[in-house]
Amino acid sequence: MLKFMLYFLFMMPLVFNSNMWMVVQFLMMLGCLLFILGSSYGMSVWGMSYFMGVDTLSYTLMLLSIWIIFLMFMASESVKAYSFYVCSFMMMLMLLLILLLLTFISTNLFLFYLFFESSLIPTLFLILGWGYQPERVQAGVYLLFYTLFASLPLLLGVMYMDSKINSLYLYVFGFLEYNLIYIVWYISMVFAFLVKMPMFLVHLWLPKAHVEAPVSGSMILAGVLLKLGGYGLMRIIPCIEVISIKWNLMWFGISVVGVWMISLVCLRQVDLKSLIAYSSVAHMGLVLMGIMTMGLWGMGGSLCLMIAHGLCSSGMFCLANISYERVGSRSLLINKGMLNLMPSMTMWWFLLSICNMAAPPSLNLLGEISLLNSVIGWSNYSIFGVAMLSFFSAAYTLYLYSYTQHGLFYSGMFSCWGGSIREYMLLFCHWFPLNMLIVFCYPFFFWM
Repeated sequence: MLKFMLYFLFMMPLVFNSNMWMVVQFLMMLGCLLFILGSSYGMSVWGMSYFMGVDTLSYTLMLLSIWIIFLMFMASESVKAYSFYVCSFMMMLMLLLILLLLTFISTNLFLFYLFFESSLIPTLFLILGWGYQPERVQAGVYLLFYTLFASLPLLLGVMYMDSKINSLYLYVFGFLEYNLIYIVWYISMVFAFLVKMPMFLVHLWLPKAHVEAPVSGSMILAGVLLKLGGYGLMRIIPCIEVISIKWNLMWFGISVVGVWMISLVCLRQVDLKSLIAYSSVAHMGLVLMGIMTMGLWGMGGSLCLMIAHGLCSSGMFCLANISYERVGSRSLLINKGMLNLMPSMTMWWFLLSICNMAAPPSLNLLGEISLLNSVIGWSNYSIFGVAMLSFFSAAYTLYLYSYTQHGLFYSGMFSCWGGSIREYMLLFCHWFPLNMLIVFCYPFFFWM
């Protein structure tokens, strides 16, 4: 594992030369390939030490991080074209990648907390530095304070655990005496990850951050940073399962109601990025329900859907940005009739839209089927919430696709031009693994 960390660290000097854009992009793609070929992972933890270790859960999310960062370089060609602080932009992406990799390999809980929070800083700079509208400052403040407000109890919980059992090792705690302090400690340990996912009622920072972020910021937010919350819960919940069995129903109930309420909100959106952002909240609510069941189907389906959502949602934001770069607006009232102007891009809208509504053979289908089995098996009453989610997921995705591709196009769009080879390759790199990974789904379900 250390050799891959050194590989990305040695790429840092290259980012201080703006002419190295294509070189860094090529080395990122090469690093992703080497990570796939050189990591002989199995069902057990490998590369284990007191501070780091990788199992299947960590490996899949690390691979997703490297892949999404590589695609962010490919999607952000406008930063290079306009010479808009290119070196700073590359440095932020590389720093963010290194912090994410350190987060996923940490087995010490304090180091995990440190890198978990540190990944917020490059993301904040991406939104503030390369965002589009003046409202990006408010979106950055929302992102910062929502996350920091929930993270302080997590830090106090980590310190309390260290004082009780004299260990911060991620796999040995959870045997504290069951009392009121234990309940408060449980909530403090879980709440930071619920905000990061985000759970319904603490999700308001996400649509604002997505709408104001550049395409690279939206891609990393949807692709990886939301998965940090799910990853943290998957690590923490099995270690405190005694109290989790009693208290997980509270978060489960909020998510059941929240997923179909957010789906209704999606049907009222007129902003492309806002609609895709709210759909991310709905899908991550289903992931949260699966984690709270603490079953094999729930945990495996959650990991499966997290990987699928990371690829699919990132691709949808790329499509929204491709339209925005040509039309100059994210409004659905203006982005109409694109089938007449960009017929080849309509195919990619269709392919990624059916993946978003969990149609075969996408990985989303496998994840949602697994989670439906787990959630309904854990509580029969949840069938109404997940049925609404499945129905409205198809409804707002069809609404998004039909509204943008059909109808009369805006007369000011006659100067619009078709997609470039770079954009088609970018979308293919999202869609191809999303549909091929269903063939290699075995590790997703047997990592526990």
